[in-house]
Amino acid sequence: MNTSKLVEWGEAAPWFVAPAPINPRFDFSSLGGRFVVLVFFGNADLPGVRDRLKEMSTKVKRWPDDRCVMFGVSNSKADWEDNSVLEAFRPARIFHDENWDIARSYGVLTRDAENGQLRFKPRWYVLDPTLRVYSHGDFTQFDRFYAEMDRLPAPSQHASATSDPWAPVLMVPRVLSPSFCRALIDYYKAGDAQESGFMRAEGNKTVGMTDPSFKRRMDVNIVDERLKVGLRSSLVTRLVPELKKAFQYEATRIERYIVACYDSQSQGFFKPHRDNTTSGTAHRRFAVTINLNAEDFEGGELRFPEFGMRTYKAPTGGAVVFSCSLLHEAMPVTAGTRYATLPFLYGDADAEVRLQNRANVVGVQR
Repeated sequence: MNTSKLVEWGEAAPWFVAPAPINPRFDFSSLGGRFVVLVFFGNADLPGVRDRLKEMSTKVKRWPDDRCVMFGVSNSKADWEDNSVLEAFRPARIFHDENWDIARSYGVLTRDAENGQLRFKPRWYVLDPTLRVYSHGDFTQFDRFYAEMDRLPAPSQHASATSDPWAPVLMVPRVLSPSFCRALIDYYKAGDAQESGFMRAEGNKTVGMTDPSFKRRMDVNIVDERLKVGLRSSLVTRLVPELKKAFQYEATRIERYIVACYDSQSQGFFKPHRDNTTSGTAHRRFAVTINLNAEDFEGGELRFPEFGMRTYKAPTGGAVVFSCSLLHEAMPVTAGTRYATLPFLYGDADAEVRLQNRANVVGVQR
């Protein structure tokens, strides 16, 4: 009898952050949008593992990256230098599970309840684009694994072969008036725009940072009280009731008063991310994107990779509202300049969480 169980078909795969050669703090939750394969092989020195991985390395080219990404999970950092491992998980996609924490969370390392001994059972998992278990099997069942991989549908068709799924987002037109949108754009142009960053967890701290390979955007903080009052009033009277009707959530707080600018000269974008994955952002419940000049730019749509290739673009003064837990990206602006205001909404109980975690935030909260 074992004290933990495997993660089974249809269940959500546990998220984790672990070292990998391509990123010392690889956030597994960022992988949504494609099929994801995890191969728990222990380490390359276990009996039969190298032969299995060598066989796999001859087949991986059959499964292109735009359909699936494959990761090995090893408890030995030496596997980062082992060619038999590197060839199977190109380019160097190997999570280092030093203390077997990832293996435990997936049920492939268990403790026998009768004698207390740990048991590791090598296993593969295929996860769908929403990071739920699509199929799984024993490490010895590689014929079945190859068959499963060869018949994977396009990621956008994992739920239905006939339609691209609609992400659980709310589109609300007429939140800000055209004149107020123009006032916000004028405020941006007269202001001191700063490079926009993002928040990342480092230990128990939430650190603000910038990286133009991940995000290219300029922001102006709104400090004019008249504009802040006008924005807040519009959200409370025109957006919050729609949010409550659609999601049964009472938003009472607003975080972040900014005007953001994505410029086509730099092809402004923001790669896939979630907005509440650190202690300093855990209070955030809903993200709001309000375009201020939707007719004046091309590209710049929102996309939710877990829900296919469909993109979303609010009209001028309109909002797209979605849970901060959803993986999302701002597509590159290809022509013109996109201006938007981007508040977060949360509630009274969440405000307590924000207060408790405020000491963990280092730098400007983004």
